[in-house]
Amino acid sequence: MADGDLTRRRFLRRTALVGAGIAVPLTSGYVGYRLPRGDDASDAEPQPPAQPDGVHHFRSRPDLRPPKLTITEAGTPPAEPEYLFLSPKAYQASSPSQPGCAVIDRRGRPIWFLPREGPDLVPMDFTVQTYRGEPVLTWWQGKVLSGYGHGAGIVYDRSYQQIAEVRMGGGKQADLHEFLITEDDTALLMAYHPVRTDLTSIGGAADGWVHAGIVQEVDIASGDVLFEWNSLDHIAVDETYQDLGDSGTEEKPFDYIHLNSIEPTGDGGLVLSARNTWALYRISRSTGEVDWRMHGRKSDFELEDLARFSWQHDARLHSNDRLALFDNSSSPPQGPHSRGLVLRVDYERRTVAVENEFVHPARLRADNQGSMQLREDGGALVGWGSQPYTSEFDSDAELVFDSRFPEPDQSYRARTLDWVGTPAEKPAIAVGSNTAGGRTVYVSWNGSTEVAQWRVLAGESRSSLETVATAPRSGFETAVVAGSEGPYFAAIALDEQGEELAQSDPVRE
Repeated sequence: MADGDLTRRRFLRRTALVGAGIAVPLTSGYVGYRLPRGDDASDAEPQPPAQPDGVHHFRSRPDLRPPKLTITEAGTPPAEPEYLFLSPKAYQASSPSQPGCAVIDRRGRPIWFLPREGPDLVPMDFTVQTYRGEPVLTWWQGKVLSGYGHGAGIVYDRSYQQIAEVRMGGGKQADLHEFLITEDDTALLMAYHPVRTDLTSIGGAADGWVHAGIVQEVDIASGDVLFEWNSLDHIAVDETYQDLGDSGTEEKPFDYIHLNSIEPTGDGGLVLSARNTWALYRISRSTGEVDWRMHGRKSDFELEDLARFSWQHDARLHSNDRLALFDNSSSPPQGPHSRGLVLRVDYERRTVAVENEFVHPARLRADNQGSMQLREDGGALVGWGSQPYTSEFDSDAELVFDSRFPEPDQSYRARTLDWVGTPAEKPAIAVGSNTAGGRTVYVSWNGSTEVAQWRVLAGESRSSLETVATAPRSGFETAVVAGSEGPYFAAIALDEQGEELAQSDPVRE
């Protein structure tokens, strides 16, 4: 696709929507759509599918209740990466499922689920990163306040054991929007820090209060703060697009900037996304100065009309001067829908053009949250934030994979990544009767990515177990019909070569 150019079909589709003034302000109450088919124009309209039960229930792990994903595929979705990384939660409502961290395969089946129940354990930004040369699972967890959070970054190893908890220094509270591990095994975190400041430039009090955007780089091992940056030292309050309203007090500081992503540049800088100024800022880690502003009220770049974004999230740099972000364009609406956006940046001429955009067939509008993961092949995984969808597109911006949480669950961000997990805990097992008069053994091993088969053992005592059945793994939990009445049963996890990985403790029916 040529630089700064959309295909004629997609260009006309978008300009027609804008020209007609069409806006579809969908909320998380929107129940779904039916994929369009080229041979039937009537199918292009969103249609609500039947609602599923919504929650997984497992005999072997009754303590786990992850939400179900409804999967829709069109065309040929990529086979890799294998897994989705989501942090489902009901943002401002109750849900029959548990909030938590979820690794999910492309058929919508859980691979690993860690419940995070409680007001101080809300999970956000679940992903795979590298720490000390090894892949790790990371997320933020804490208490969600009004659009920001107080908490810490959590690091788990491949056996699902916690190896680090990262907090900010100087009395700052790590915010939910970003927890990024660098190549130096440091962490980049942010905080919404209440500060008294002059608000007269936007019609407020001279002694008003704002949430300053604080960025810190913290050494994970020692907790030492290596770098700190304060938005008020470099970005004026009058750059905001957010209405002051009744905020600006000590009890309700004005959220003038709303930082929501941090991206290292590789040459000593950071690119920050600020939702409420509609801008990206490139700052120097050595001086703290703003090297450039992209979009917003004081942009150093000229953006073509289609490249303009608002209320955005998740800005990431890519090779060939590309920049990807999630353009919410919502709350209040600025465009017809939210979108994943790929920009082509000419840093010498200071111009920005659209290379590609990714729009859901239902024209979803995400009032908050959201993510945009650009794939190497030019496709993208888009997480729709406050909407219950995660969507994958090919390089032509055609939808090839879509997943949907039941109401009211959603995930702040979504990622697709590879992962190999070997749980420290043993496989779980439960036994029930079946209609043939025998026993059915239910087995699972939360987090294992290597199980291909299950071997079931049975016997009259714990020490006299023998193989009675073998069955292929069929999901998070596999039901194996055992030709024995036991009464003792156990299960062995086998890999693709038939090698033993782990054995459950024996249980008595």
